[in-house]
Amino acid sequence: MNDRSTTAGGLFLMLAILIGAFWGLSVGEPMLGILRGTGIGIVLAVAIWIIDRRRRGTDR
Repeated sequence: MNDRSTTAGGLFLMLAILIGAFWGLSVGEPMLGILRGTGIGIVLAVAIWIIDRRRRGTDR
């Protein structure tokens, strides 16, 4: 069993998609908002993953 707890970045992905969708609706381009939100969410989730790996000092 893995006894380490990890930080989840999926929350930022979900929030970014939802915020992007609402922004897109407000400017009349909902799909553009979803795509931008997805891109920003992926960047944030990967950043959280990298920070978590470095903080724990693991290579894998």
